[in-house]
Amino acid sequence: MNGAINFTATFSHGVEWGWPIAVYLLLAGMSGGALVVAILVKLYKKQTESTPLFKAASLLSLVTILLGMVCLVADLERPLLFWKILINYNFTSVMSVGVAALCVYIPLSFVACLYALESELGEFLTHKFTFLKGLFALVMKILNALRLPLLALTLVFAIAICAYTGFLISVLVRFPILNTAVLPALFVASGLSAGIAGSSLIAAFFFKEDLHGGDLKILHAVEWPVLAMEILLIGMIFVSLVTGSDVQKAASIAFKSGFYAKMFWLGVVGIGFCVPLVLNFMLGKKVAHSPFAFYASALASVIGVLLLRMFILYAGQTYDIIM
Repeated sequence: MNGAINFTATFSHGVEWGWPIAVYLLLAGMSGGALVVAILVKLYKKQTESTPLFKAASLLSLVTILLGMVCLVADLERPLLFWKILINYNFTSVMSVGVAALCVYIPLSFVACLYALESELGEFLTHKFTFLKGLFALVMKILNALRLPLLALTLVFAIAICAYTGFLISVLVRFPILNTAVLPALFVASGLSAGIAGSSLIAAFFFKEDLHGGDLKILHAVEWPVLAMEILLIGMIFVSLVTGSDVQKAASIAFKSGFYAKMFWLGVVGIGFCVPLVLNFMLGKKVAHSPFAFYASALASVIGVLLLRMFILYAGQTYDIIM
């Protein structure tokens, strides 16, 4: 190692993992974050019924993790051979451990959907596929008997999926921005942020949940500490770079100038952090309690998390240590 930094100017040169991985990181984090907050709210309030939030989070979780898998497989050099990853495991590899976790998490997210939409699915089968109604009732009877332990297991794996996306890229020792112990915690926090925003949007728009009442009131209170944690963790990464070795100091340029700095300050900070804060705290209660502020701030949070993932992934690969 000669301690030099290899600076690249574009997305294509020097970047092995491109936008499909950035989208996957967003979708996987959002999926895990959505289930984490929904299950915690459900357990905290001791809810037995399927609330709009739980329905929204369960649907969002399953759809986003499946779309994330499409992005992940599409990025493989030989995508049609993806099945080999599912039968060959090396538990000294972070990626292999992550694949194993996903193989457990995806069925659990499907089960969460069954819990959330049990009545709707039962009614649908009654009218469209009557011959399956008995089988569905039997399956749900078994699953309902295991509801609490399965939800607890789902919670554990949802947190693991949020963290795994950070561990996946933090083990790349050639890249100072990526190779930091803070990154998994940042991905958990940002996954929770995206999960809260996405679940709130779906619960309000599709399931007609009160924008500022019920479960969404709890999420609205929780999102600000989560946002503060994101800011703190990003600050820790920046401080570790500017006070670290020469190669770390050189990599900190990603925050200070060039295209990636604009992506960070305008996208992550401007859209992801400032827009929700301004809409909710600086324009008065009338604006803060309006539907526009609710939807705009939630969309801004999701966009901010996506841009954060892209910044970490692209800037992290751009400023690498030449071995």
